[in-house]
Amino acid sequence: MKNFVLCLVATALMCLVEAAPQRAEEPIAIISQESNIEPDGSYNYAYETANGIKAEETGTLKKATSPDSSDVIIARGSVSYTSPEGNLITLNYSADDENGFQPQGDHLPTPPPIPPAIQKALDYLLSLPPAKRR
Repeated sequence: MKNFVLCLVATALMCLVEAAPQRAEEPIAIISQESNIEPDGSYNYAYETANGIKAEETGTLKKATSPDSSDVIIARGSVSYTSPEGNLITLNYSADDENGFQPQGDHLPTPPPIPPAIQKALDYLLSLPPAKRR
């Protein structure tokens, strides 16, 4: 029974040590920040932090073109930061109701090229009339 109580006390002390607040890093200062929201829903914002993170985005209202669609916000922006390896990473993007989210950046992976034989087969299939494609 004595050993059980000692194990229980030791376990409780270990839990308290693990649950203690860890040393927090200093907060990163915001060098600049601006934000503007218009009554129609369009907006823009930008900020820059002391550790080199920069971001900006603009959202514009696109009015509905037909009665069965609704107004949408089209967003364009960019964000940049320094990777752990020391490289500057820049991501430019746009998002709208027609093409969705479209990111662009040198750091993003790209698909390998389609082998010529496969491309030839795909081109042939696309040249067939729709009824014969099945």
